[in-house]
Amino acid sequence: MREKKTNLKHMRTRVYTSLLLVLLALVAVTAATVAWFSIADNTRVRTLGLQIIADPDLRMDLDAHSTISEYVKTLSFEQIAARIQKEKGFSMKTTPLKPVTTSDAKAFTYENGSTASDKSGSYLEFTLHFMAEKDMIVHLTSANSKDGASDGTAVTSKQQKLPEAMRISFTADGKTWVYDPGMGDASGKENGLNSFGLPAAGAMKLSDKNALFALKEHVDKPVVVRIWMEGTDPACTDELQQADYEIRLRFTGETEEKNQNAQSE
Repeated sequence: MREKKTNLKHMRTRVYTSLLLVLLALVAVTAATVAWFSIADNTRVRTLGLQIIADPDLRMDLDAHSTISEYVKTLSFEQIAARIQKEKGFSMKTTPLKPVTTSDAKAFTYENGSTASDKSGSYLEFTLHFMAEKDMIVHLTSANSKDGASDGTAVTSKQQKLPEAMRISFTADGKTWVYDPGMGDASGKENGLNSFGLPAAGAMKLSDKNALFALKEHVDKPVVVRIWMEGTDPACTDELQQADYEIRLRFTGETEEKNQNAQSE
């Protein structure tokens, strides 16, 4: 009789332990996904400001041209918004970004796994065409063009966490680079993607970390740019709801001559 009671006690203990482990697992899963669910239902980024700037020897445009004089040094929010509305059918001014995720910076999905179309406005996709006066490697830079200027790459918002949740990718020559404002001056590689951050303007140095694609003298190169809010980022919480933000991208070119001068200094 005592033996039966002991066995029953052990069985109950095992059952309770199993139930406890199941409950703990459910709590862990819920804790890991609750922010994502909440974000997908509620978060909307309201207003986007976007400006793109290139250095003197480097030009760009939304279309390809035959001569470098036809390219420009700056592109405004209005120009990019007009192109996106023409090609994708939605207005950047009225359509908010929604949290999405991606493994290749090309195909995007919502929290429930359904596909986010490039025509939905959930993320932005457009093509920049670059041309240079000389052969060069193009870098994304946080440095300002001159003292007193504020034109280096930056993602800014009154909501301090928002920049950390943003991602901007550049695809060219079969490769993709992802700028992650929350990485600081670090870089890494995951799923074949080169991810990197940028230091503050005063500490900016051109290096392999922030190098993108190569240009040949007077040869056009199309680069697909995608901008999204990474729903799996810990910073992507409901605090970002209705947040305004601005994105400024500045590109610079490093020629062989510039590189040799830098090494001799």
